[in-house]
Amino acid sequence: MNSDVVIHAENISKQYRLGVINHGTLYRDLQSWWARWRGQPDPNAEVVDARGHRESKARIVGDRFYALDDVSFSVNQGDIIGIVGRNGAGKSTLLKVISRITAPTTGRIRLKGRVASLLEVGTGFHPELTGRENVYLNGAILGMSRREVSSKFEQIVEFAEIGEFIDTPVKRYSSGMYVRLAFSVAAHLDPEILLVDEVLAVGDINFQKKCLGRMQEIGKDGRTILFVSHNVSAVKQMCNKGLLLNDGRSIRVGPTSDIISEYVDHFNDHQAAEYVRATEPNPSSVAVLRLAICNAKGAIASQIELTEDFFVEVDYLLGTPMSGLSVGLQVILDDGLLTMLSLSDPEFAPERLNMRPAGRYKARVKIPRQILNTGRYRLRVGISSRFSVYDIVENVTFEVVDNVGIVQFMGWDRKGSLLGVQLPWDVERA
Repeated sequence: MNSDVVIHAENISKQYRLGVINHGTLYRDLQSWWARWRGQPDPNAEVVDARGHRESKARIVGDRFYALDDVSFSVNQGDIIGIVGRNGAGKSTLLKVISRITAPTTGRIRLKGRVASLLEVGTGFHPELTGRENVYLNGAILGMSRREVSSKFEQIVEFAEIGEFIDTPVKRYSSGMYVRLAFSVAAHLDPEILLVDEVLAVGDINFQKKCLGRMQEIGKDGRTILFVSHNVSAVKQMCNKGLLLNDGRSIRVGPTSDIISEYVDHFNDHQAAEYVRATEPNPSSVAVLRLAICNAKGAIASQIELTEDFFVEVDYLLGTPMSGLSVGLQVILDDGLLTMLSLSDPEFAPERLNMRPAGRYKARVKIPRQILNTGRYRLRVGISSRFSVYDIVENVTFEVVDNVGIVQFMGWDRKGSLLGVQLPWDVERA
């Protein structure tokens, strides 16, 4: 392995055996029984990713499913690599293999240096131990002495913003508190390689920005970071290289801007104007069930005429009564530029503080004509409170088209403009 290479993956594949695993809940057992009684496929036997998306049948061979398929790449010291790909592309599985949480079925990975990882909430900490005890435990796992960890301890606690809870068992932490401490531990114990999954989407928005800043500092110190995210703006801002995964295979490694462009092309080729969750979520969870683009007539449409209003519909499950909940919508150009943001309940609106009963909800927002310019867009929808993000879906694309050609004046057209707003004008004789 070249002296500058700190991660070298050779022909990595990860297979899982298909079949129905014990569900562990009466709800799942009844769901399977009902499907069999009606002569329908068992939803609990389908291969789906963490957000409920059905996996490609091309990745199923016999009774085996390929989460990763013959992935090879190298990472040099000091590289900050953004790993991008559609939901279920294999990004999280790859980080688990690199961090040695799971072993590859075939192939091998060679690492040079200590590895710290921040993957899904629940990994890395012992729930019965306090925050303080888990900090020292993680340091010991990384091969650090107690004195070395103690020298970093105050920085870790200050960055995580949980000083008064540091001696509380982490099983009593909220998901946001857990992530803050987990990231702070991983980022301050001086690993040579830092692996960060999209777990940062859970938690305070300001803390996410703080984490991105800390990762940039780590990169400037010559350490190596692998960063999984759907936020292409963050990837562009942070990373000097990108790795594109699709259906468990590595498409290529290259300059960030090139990888983002290729990712957007892949994304647009595989998306539609409607997303429907493939499996029922946990009954007590908060989850997006459906996301759709509808034209002025209320029909699902992948093309929207510039001169017509259109609608975004979001069906979601609120598994437990909750206050302060909001549906957030981002409209993103195909080059990753965020063009519009809207919340169903503004942060300081009184109605957002009201307790909302558990149940299924439908949110619908009207986007007026001529707000967006012509072009191809994708939607990102999240359900959040002021401090936590519960679910994110980014599986719908649409195109705004101008079949009328409403602006052709002095050679001007709309293509060079980000927005195409029809503004109110007053014209009168002077």
